[in-house]
Amino acid sequence: MTILQAGRFSSLVGEIYDAAADPALRGAALEQVSNFVGGCAATILSRDSARLSIEIHQHFGADARFRQLYRDRYVELDPLLDRHFDLATGRTVGVTDIMPHSDFVATSFYREWVEPQGATDLATVTLERSHARVTILQVLRHRSRGLVDETMRERMRLLAPHIQRSRAMGRQIRARSHTVDDLADVLDGLSTAICLLDAEGRVVHANAACRQLFADADLFAMIGDRIVARNTQADKIFRGLSEIFANAENDSVRSRQINLATSSNGHHYLLHAFPLKREGHAPRDMAATVLFVQRATMLPSLVPDAIAAAFRLTPSELRVLMAIVEIGGVPDIAARLGIAETTVKTHLGRLFEKTGAGRQADLVKIAAGFAVPFAQPTSGDDVV
Repeated sequence: MTILQAGRFSSLVGEIYDAAADPALRGAALEQVSNFVGGCAATILSRDSARLSIEIHQHFGADARFRQLYRDRYVELDPLLDRHFDLATGRTVGVTDIMPHSDFVATSFYREWVEPQGATDLATVTLERSHARVTILQVLRHRSRGLVDETMRERMRLLAPHIQRSRAMGRQIRARSHTVDDLADVLDGLSTAICLLDAEGRVVHANAACRQLFADADLFAMIGDRIVARNTQADKIFRGLSEIFANAENDSVRSRQINLATSSNGHHYLLHAFPLKREGHAPRDMAATVLFVQRATMLPSLVPDAIAAAFRLTPSELRVLMAIVEIGGVPDIAARLGIAETTVKTHLGRLFEKTGAGRQADLVKIAAGFAVPFAQPTSGDDVV
């Protein structure tokens, strides 16, 4: 290979790997592969081990009509394809490895499929092989270039591992991209505000509920890429959570403490931060901590029946518990429910006894634990 050819080969390898990241480049890369090895058309296809079907992954230079004919009939007449089930990855096969070219010209595969495309020969190379499937690169040789020669074979052998790795990289990139997109959709469907922060406490990602929380700015707001508390109590709690952010890489910091904060408009929120496991060499701007913020509410999502069943609560005790979640103070609860404060205190004592809670804040946390995680279409003050 000359210096010029070596430079072209190096450039082509780069294009092959670029196509792994950008599917739009695959057609152009396959065209360059075909041209470099001396072909007029190229196809990457798979054949299952049962010989029942094929899948054409990429193609260049082959008319749609001939691709369909190959699927419907001529795949069974191709003298090279099924040979690759017994060949190692990277092995190149030409027609003359199987039969004399004069015999090949006499076949219906040549007369009805190869020759009508202006080709006179073809070569294939194994890209991937497993017990279930084999994937090959098939290249047609135009009649003006003559038969497949050793230069074509060698160039196909050189390119095969790069094409195979590019395909594997492309699958990994697509799988990861789908996972990230799907995860973002799932997070956006949750009622809990979820925020991912890096090792410096900067926001890396916020789900829809969290973005709404920042937009409402009753408890937290976001300035730039930082979270800012809107009142002294929330600020104190968030500063305590920030210690978790700062020590996220320390495996001993695994606090599961849940904090109860009150927004400027009097709504209760449960806050919990938890560090994510990170590799030692992970970039600083990768997610290091996840912050959960859940509105404590009396919405049906709390599933009152489930709470009552879990703690054997009477209807009156359940109503008081729901009022504690929504309101909090004994006088306000009494006024809301139309009962005496002493009655509220009696029910409150029974709630402590049945749930094991020691404070009203603990009752709020227990009730919130029954919340359905998926966001419900709501309006007004019920927006989380």
